[in-house]
Amino acid sequence: MKEKKVRVFAPASVSNVGPGFDLMGFALNGIGDEIELSFSKENSIRITKIVGENGKLPYDPQKNTATVAIESLLTKHKISVGLDVKIIKKMGIGSGLGSSAASAVAAVVAANELLELNFTKHQLLEHAVKGEMAASQALHADNVAPCLFGGFVLIRGYNPIDIVQIDYPKNLFCTIIYPQIEIKTSDARKILDKKVDMKTAVAQAGNAAGLIAGLLTKDFSLISRSIIDLIAEPKRAALIPCYNEVREAALSNGAINCNITGSGPSMFAFSNSKAKAKSIANAMKKAATKKGLQSKIYISKINDEGPLILK
Repeated sequence: MKEKKVRVFAPASVSNVGPGFDLMGFALNGIGDEIELSFSKENSIRITKIVGENGKLPYDPQKNTATVAIESLLTKHKISVGLDVKIIKKMGIGSGLGSSAASAVAAVVAANELLELNFTKHQLLEHAVKGEMAASQALHADNVAPCLFGGFVLIRGYNPIDIVQIDYPKNLFCTIIYPQIEIKTSDARKILDKKVDMKTAVAQAGNAAGLIAGLLTKDFSLISRSIIDLIAEPKRAALIPCYNEVREAALSNGAINCNITGSGPSMFAFSNSKAKAKSIANAMKKAATKKGLQSKIYISKINDEGPLILK
Protein backbone atom coordinates (compact mmCIF):
# COMPACT_ATOMS: atom_id res chain seq x y z
CA MET A 1 0.00 0.00 0.00
CA LYS A 2 1.28 3.43 -0.91
CA GLU A 3 2.39 5.81 1.82
CA LYS A 4 0.07 8.81 2.16
CA LYS A 5 2.89 11.23 2.96
CA VAL A 6 6.67 11.40 2.44
CA ARG A 7 9.18 13.87 3.85
CA VAL A 8 12.64 14.25 2.27
CA PHE A 9 15.73 16.22 3.30
CA ALA A 10 18.19 17.36 0.60
CA PRO A 11 21.56 18.90 1.50
CA ALA A 12 23.10 22.26 0.75
CA SER A 13 26.01 22.25 -1.66
CA VAL A 14 29.07 24.20 -2.71
CA SER A 15 29.25 24.80 -6.45
CA ASN A 16 31.90 26.01 -8.91
CA VAL A 17 34.63 25.11 -6.35
CA GLY A 18 37.05 27.65 -7.77
CA PRO A 19 37.70 26.94 -11.47
CA GLY A 20 34.78 24.53 -11.90
CA PHE A 21 32.18 27.08 -13.04
CA ASP A 22 28.97 25.09 -13.74
CA LEU A 23 31.13 21.94 -13.65
CA MET A 24 31.95 21.04 -10.05
CA GLY A 25 30.20 20.84 -6.71
CA PHE A 26 30.03 18.92 -3.46
CA ALA A 27 27.33 18.25 -0.88
CA LEU A 28 27.43 19.51 2.71
CA ASN A 29 26.34 17.99 6.00
CA GLY A 30 23.83 19.46 8.41
CA ILE A 31 22.11 22.14 6.34
CA GLY A 32 19.56 21.81 3.57
CA ASP A 33 15.85 21.95 2.74
CA GLU A 34 12.93 19.59 3.27
CA ILE A 35 9.91 18.74 1.15
CA GLU A 36 6.78 17.05 2.46
CA LEU A 37 4.65 15.48 -0.25
CA SER A 38 1.19 13.97 0.10
CA PHE A 39 -1.67 12.86 -2.11
CA SER A 40 -4.40 15.37 -2.92
CA LYS A 41 -7.99 14.85 -4.02
CA GLU A 42 -7.41 17.52 -6.67
CA ASN A 43 -5.86 16.35 -9.93
CA SER A 44 -3.10 18.96 -9.78
CA ILE A 45 0.04 19.98 -7.96
CA ARG A 46 -0.38 22.68 -5.34
CA ILE A 47 1.87 24.24 -2.74
CA THR A 48 0.00 24.22 0.56
CA LYS A 49 2.64 25.81 2.78
CA ILE A 50 6.13 27.31 2.65
CA VAL A 51 8.02 27.62 5.93
CA GLY A 52 11.15 29.64 6.68
CA GLU A 53 11.43 31.90 3.63
CA ASN A 54 9.75 35.06 4.93
CA GLY A 55 7.30 35.27 2.06
CA LYS A 56 9.97 35.39 -0.68
CA LEU A 57 9.02 32.28 -2.65
CA PRO A 58 6.11 31.85 -5.08
CA TYR A 59 3.14 29.59 -4.37
CA ASP A 60 2.54 29.40 -8.12
CA PRO A 61 3.51 25.80 -9.04
CA GLN A 62 4.73 27.00 -12.44
CA LYS A 63 7.34 29.23 -10.79
CA ASN A 64 8.56 27.33 -7.73
CA THR A 65 11.64 25.10 -8.16
CA ALA A 66 10.11 22.20 -6.21
CA THR A 67 6.86 21.97 -8.14
CA VAL A 68 8.44 22.69 -11.53
CA ALA A 69 10.70 19.68 -10.91
CA ILE A 70 7.76 17.45 -9.93
CA GLU A 71 5.69 18.61 -12.90
CA SER A 72 8.57 17.79 -15.26
CA LEU A 73 8.76 14.27 -13.84
CA LEU A 74 5.01 13.65 -14.06
CA THR A 75 4.70 15.11 -17.56
CA LYS A 76 7.52 13.04 -19.05
CA HIS A 77 6.13 9.80 -17.67
CA LYS A 78 2.48 10.68 -18.30
CA ILE A 79 1.51 10.36 -14.64
CA SER A 80 -1.76 11.98 -13.64
CA VAL A 81 -2.04 12.52 -9.89
CA GLY A 82 -2.90 15.23 -7.38
CA LEU A 83 -0.13 16.21 -4.98
CA ASP A 84 0.14 18.64 -2.09
CA VAL A 85 3.58 20.10 -1.46
CA LYS A 86 4.92 21.60 1.76
CA ILE A 87 8.30 23.31 1.50
CA ILE A 88 10.47 23.72 4.59
CA LYS A 89 13.34 26.11 3.90
CA LYS A 90 16.20 25.63 6.34
CA MET A 91 18.81 27.69 4.53
CA GLY A 92 19.02 31.18 3.12
CA ILE A 93 17.58 32.06 -0.27
CA GLY A 94 20.24 33.56 -2.53
CA SER A 95 22.93 32.24 -0.18
CA GLY A 96 25.11 30.55 -2.79
CA LEU A 97 24.56 27.20 -1.05
CA GLY A 98 22.13 25.64 -3.50
CA SER A 99 18.83 26.30 -1.74
CA SER A 100 16.77 26.14 -4.93
CA ALA A 101 18.61 22.98 -5.99
CA ALA A 102 17.96 21.33 -2.62
CA SER A 103 14.23 22.01 -2.90
CA ALA A 104 14.13 20.64 -6.45
CA VAL A 105 16.08 17.52 -5.50
CA ALA A 106 14.02 16.85 -2.37
CA ALA A 107 10.86 17.26 -4.44
CA VAL A 108 11.72 14.67 -7.11
CA VAL A 109 13.08 12.22 -4.54
CA ALA A 110 9.85 12.60 -2.54
CA ALA A 111 7.72 12.07 -5.66
CA ASN A 112 9.76 9.00 -6.59
CA GLU A 113 9.21 7.55 -3.11
CA LEU A 114 5.54 8.50 -2.67
CA LEU A 115 4.51 7.23 -6.11
CA GLU A 116 6.73 4.12 -5.85
CA LEU A 117 8.34 4.87 -9.21
CA ASN A 118 11.74 3.30 -8.46
CA PHE A 119 13.56 5.68 -10.79
CA THR A 120 17.34 5.94 -10.49
CA LYS A 121 19.07 9.15 -9.49
CA HIS A 122 20.20 9.56 -13.09
CA GLN A 123 16.55 9.45 -14.17
CA LEU A 124 15.59 12.03 -11.52
CA LEU A 125 18.46 14.37 -12.39
CA GLU A 126 16.98 15.96 -15.51
CA HIS A 127 13.81 16.93 -13.63
CA ALA A 128 15.67 18.41 -10.66
CA VAL A 129 17.75 20.44 -13.13
CA LYS A 130 14.58 21.82 -14.73
CA GLY A 131 13.35 22.82 -11.30
CA GLU A 132 16.62 24.63 -10.59
CA MET A 133 16.28 26.49 -13.89
CA ALA A 134 13.09 28.11 -12.58
CA ALA A 135 15.25 30.01 -10.10
CA SER A 136 18.52 30.58 -11.95
CA GLN A 137 17.17 31.03 -15.49
CA ALA A 138 20.10 28.95 -16.73
CA LEU A 139 21.02 25.30 -17.24
CA HIS A 140 23.56 24.23 -14.64
CA ALA A 141 23.82 21.14 -12.46
CA ASP A 142 26.74 21.90 -10.14
CA ASN A 143 24.38 22.25 -7.16
CA VAL A 144 21.70 19.76 -8.19
CA ALA A 145 24.07 16.90 -9.03
CA PRO A 146 26.06 16.84 -5.76
CA CYS A 147 22.86 17.41 -3.78
CA LEU A 148 21.25 14.40 -5.49
CA PHE A 149 24.22 12.05 -5.72
CA GLY A 150 26.22 13.18 -2.69
CA GLY A 151 30.00 13.49 -2.64
CA PHE A 152 32.15 15.58 -4.96
CA VAL A 153 30.75 15.71 -8.49
CA LEU A 154 32.15 16.73 -11.87
CA ILE A 155 29.67 17.53 -14.64
CA ARG A 156 31.73 16.52 -17.65
CA GLY A 157 29.14 17.72 -20.15
CA TYR A 158 25.55 18.89 -20.53
CA ASN A 159 24.31 17.34 -23.76
CA PRO A 160 23.47 14.89 -22.30
CA ILE A 161 24.38 15.60 -18.67
CA ASP A 162 27.38 13.41 -17.83
CA ILE A 163 28.03 13.01 -14.09
CA VAL A 164 31.38 11.81 -12.73
CA GLN A 165 31.84 11.29 -8.99
CA ILE A 166 35.34 12.17 -7.83
CA ASP A 167 37.22 10.68 -4.90
CA TYR A 168 38.76 13.12 -2.44
CA PRO A 169 40.84 13.16 0.78
CA LYS A 170 38.67 12.00 3.67
CA ASN A 171 40.32 14.51 6.02
CA LEU A 172 39.16 17.41 3.84
CA PHE A 173 37.11 19.89 5.88
CA CYS A 174 35.05 22.78 4.56
CA THR A 175 34.35 25.99 6.46
CA ILE A 176 31.44 28.06 5.13
CA ILE A 177 30.64 31.67 5.93
CA TYR A 178 27.25 32.96 4.89
CA PRO A 179 27.12 36.78 5.14
CA GLN A 180 23.52 37.85 5.69
CA ILE A 181 22.95 39.43 2.29
CA GLU A 182 21.13 37.98 -0.71
CA ILE A 183 22.55 37.55 -4.20
CA LYS A 184 20.22 36.09 -6.82
CA THR A 185 21.86 33.51 -9.08
CA SER A 186 20.19 35.03 -12.13
CA ASP A 187 21.63 38.47 -11.31
CA ALA A 188 25.10 37.09 -10.59
CA ARG A 189 25.14 35.36 -13.97
CA LYS A 190 24.23 38.54 -15.83
CA ILE A 191 27.43 40.32 -14.80
CA LEU A 192 29.70 37.65 -16.27
CA ASP A 193 31.53 38.17 -19.54
CA LYS A 194 29.99 36.30 -22.45
CA LYS A 195 33.42 35.49 -23.88
CA VAL A 196 36.88 34.87 -22.42
CA ASP A 197 40.23 35.12 -24.19
CA MET A 198 42.30 32.07 -25.07
CA LYS A 199 44.95 32.67 -22.40
CA THR A 200 42.31 32.83 -19.65
CA ALA A 201 40.50 29.75 -20.96
CA VAL A 202 43.73 27.73 -20.99
CA ALA A 203 44.66 28.82 -17.46
CA GLN A 204 41.15 28.03 -16.18
CA ALA A 205 41.26 24.57 -17.77
CA GLY A 206 44.65 23.94 -16.17
CA ASN A 207 43.30 24.89 -12.75
CA ALA A 208 40.21 22.70 -13.16
CA ALA A 209 42.31 19.71 -14.23
CA GLY A 210 44.76 20.40 -11.40
CA LEU A 211 41.98 20.47 -8.82
CA ILE A 212 40.60 17.11 -9.94
CA ALA A 213 44.10 15.60 -9.98
CA GLY A 214 44.79 17.04 -6.52
CA LEU A 215 41.60 15.56 -5.09
CA LEU A 216 42.26 12.14 -6.61
CA THR A 217 45.89 12.00 -5.46
CA LYS A 218 45.14 13.68 -2.10
CA ASP A 219 47.73 16.35 -2.88
CA PHE A 220 46.73 19.35 -0.75
CA SER A 221 49.41 21.57 -2.28
CA LEU A 222 48.04 20.91 -5.77
CA ILE A 223 44.47 21.49 -4.55
CA SER A 224 45.56 24.79 -3.01
CA ARG A 225 47.19 26.23 -6.10
CA SER A 226 44.41 24.96 -8.38
CA ILE A 227 41.40 26.50 -6.61
CA ILE A 228 41.63 29.71 -8.60
CA ASP A 229 38.75 31.04 -10.67
CA LEU A 230 39.70 33.46 -13.43
CA ILE A 231 36.22 33.82 -14.94
CA ALA A 232 33.38 34.21 -12.42
CA GLU A 233 35.03 35.11 -9.12
CA PRO A 234 36.74 38.33 -10.25
CA LYS A 235 33.31 39.68 -11.24
CA ARG A 236 31.28 38.32 -8.33
CA ALA A 237 33.73 39.36 -5.62
CA ALA A 238 32.52 42.94 -6.05
CA LEU A 239 29.05 41.83 -4.89
CA ILE A 240 30.39 40.69 -1.51
CA PRO A 241 31.45 43.63 0.70
CA CYS A 242 33.66 41.47 2.95
CA TYR A 243 35.21 39.29 0.22
CA ASN A 244 38.84 40.43 0.50
CA GLU A 245 38.85 40.54 4.29
CA VAL A 246 37.23 37.12 4.70
CA ARG A 247 39.53 35.46 2.17
CA GLU A 248 42.64 36.93 3.77
CA ALA A 249 41.44 35.85 7.23
CA ALA A 250 40.93 32.27 6.02
CA LEU A 251 44.32 32.05 4.33
CA SER A 252 46.09 33.60 7.33
CA ASN A 253 44.62 30.89 9.56
CA GLY A 254 45.73 27.89 7.56
CA ALA A 255 43.11 27.50 4.83
CA ILE A 256 44.17 25.46 1.81
CA ASN A 257 42.36 28.10 -0.24
CA CYS A 258 39.19 30.19 -0.05
CA ASN A 259 36.63 30.98 -2.75
CA ILE A 260 33.05 32.06 -3.37
CA THR A 261 30.54 29.23 -3.37
CA GLY A 262 28.16 29.45 -6.32
CA SER A 263 26.98 32.99 -6.95
CA GLY A 264 27.77 34.04 -3.37
CA PRO A 265 27.60 35.67 -0.94
CA SER A 266 28.72 32.51 0.89
CA MET A 267 32.40 31.68 0.76
CA PHE A 268 34.12 28.38 1.53
CA ALA A 269 37.59 27.47 2.74
CA PHE A 270 39.20 24.03 2.66
CA SER A 271 41.41 22.73 5.45
CA ASN A 272 42.80 19.35 6.50
CA SER A 273 41.62 19.14 10.11
CA LYS A 274 38.59 20.01 12.22
CA ALA A 275 40.71 22.18 14.51
CA LYS A 276 41.90 24.27 11.56
CA ALA A 277 38.36 24.46 10.20
CA LYS A 278 37.16 25.92 13.52
CA SER A 279 40.03 28.42 13.67
CA ILE A 280 39.29 29.50 10.10
CA ALA A 281 35.59 29.83 10.94
CA ASN A 282 36.29 32.20 13.83
CA ALA A 283 38.62 34.32 11.72
CA MET A 284 36.21 34.54 8.78
CA LYS A 285 33.34 35.57 11.05
CA LYS A 286 35.43 38.27 12.75
CA ALA A 287 36.44 39.63 9.35
CA ALA A 288 32.82 39.87 8.22
CA THR A 289 31.78 41.50 11.50
CA LYS A 290 34.47 44.18 11.08
CA LYS A 291 32.85 45.04 7.74
CA GLY A 292 29.51 45.44 9.50
CA LEU A 293 28.00 42.17 8.26
CA GLN A 294 26.26 39.55 10.34
CA SER A 295 27.03 36.02 9.21
CA LYS A 296 26.41 32.34 9.82
CA ILE A 297 29.19 29.78 9.98
CA TYR A 298 29.10 26.09 9.07
CA ILE A 299 31.81 23.42 9.28
CA SER A 300 31.33 20.25 7.29
CA LYS A 301 33.05 17.33 5.70
CA ILE A 302 31.83 16.40 2.24
CA ASN A 303 28.44 14.67 2.49
CA ASP A 304 28.49 11.34 0.64
CA GLU A 305 24.84 10.45 1.33
CA GLY A 306 22.81 13.07 -0.53
CA PRO A 307 19.05 13.19 0.14
CA LEU A 308 17.47 11.40 3.10
CA ILE A 309 13.92 10.05 3.22
CA LEU A 310 12.64 11.07 6.65
CA LYS A 311 8.97 9.91 6.49
